[in-house]
Amino acid sequence: MRKLAQRTEAVISLSALEHNVRRIREIIGDGVEIMAVLKGDGYGHGEKGIYPTLKKCGVERYAVAVWEEGASLRKAGCVEPILLLGDTCDGQLENIIKYNLTPAIFNYDTAQKLSMLARWSGVTCPVHLKIDTGMSRIGFPDDERSIELIGRINELENIKIEGVFTHFARADEPDGVSAKAQFEKYIRMLERLEDAGIPVGCKHVANSPAILLRPETRLDAVRAGDILFGLCPIDEEEWAKADFRQVMHWYTYVVMVKEVPAGTEVGYGGTFVTKRPTKIATIPVGFADGYSRALSNRGKVRINGQEAPIIGRVCMDQFMVDVTDIDEVKRGDTVSLLDDELSVLWMADLLGKNVDEIVCEISKRVPRIYEY
Repeated sequence: MRKLAQRTEAVISLSALEHNVRRIREIIGDGVEIMAVLKGDGYGHGEKGIYPTLKKCGVERYAVAVWEEGASLRKAGCVEPILLLGDTCDGQLENIIKYNLTPAIFNYDTAQKLSMLARWSGVTCPVHLKIDTGMSRIGFPDDERSIELIGRINELENIKIEGVFTHFARADEPDGVSAKAQFEKYIRMLERLEDAGIPVGCKHVANSPAILLRPETRLDAVRAGDILFGLCPIDEEEWAKADFRQVMHWYTYVVMVKEVPAGTEVGYGGTFVTKRPTKIATIPVGFADGYSRALSNRGKVRINGQEAPIIGRVCMDQFMVDVTDIDEVKRGDTVSLLDDELSVLWMADLLGKNVDEIVCEISKRVPRIYEY
């Protein structure tokens, strides 16, 4: 069992990350680029810490949600194209130019402002057009008005259209009906743009579930998020066959072990009362670390290879577990909060959450440790 040098550690396995990149390449085949989606600070894994490994693996492109994440990635040494998947407010558009980022464009006004900023800076700003094919979020509608606006964008000085993309709302569904309809809308939009003499550049639509389930959508590039980190985006039985590895494990240690009689209340509100003489271990992690309060009286951890149920409420900085049935538990013993058995998927299912929520909610006060 791992020995900790500090209160808690989220251990990022770079070998697992490398394995997942290899699996993606095996699935998509030759001639398709990987765009590593590192929004949310690399899904909570730390974009600066994982970038060198992704670069070593030959990842060709990156995507983040906001310009601040793009700037952070540039400061980490990233020289590859970085796509901004979300919006940048008008008052911060200059940062797109400053850090050589590629924005998603879905309205004329933003493109016009970027054109002026790029001209003043003496550069050309690359952009990708976002098309809304059914997500009903940001994006140009697939209609004639959009073709007209995009044509005007194409005529702007110091703006270069380098890609066109859309995003699936339901790519994980086994029947694929919704994804097929969205993909057909996207392809029709590409055809209309090309007929209007508008360059489309890099074509990319496949997110993690589509990479696995929709081979026809693997165009010039695929956007790998969940699967990059070994996070399940599809049916669990199919996921088990896909051979991806969870990249993050989370550990802490036992602070104190005490024995209490039957009838003892445990924690805030006395929501758990012991029914037998009970050995309790206190754990120095809580919801301020991103360990959900909803795990109170229902979650579990692993100590000395055995499972210990959480008893009482998870506090801001601590919680308690029942170790009565585990021999020789003592202060300093390592505690697994997330590992290959108590997986991110297990916790997400238990809490009724998305796997991304689990890793993104682990707070900044939990150190990320990078190891092979």
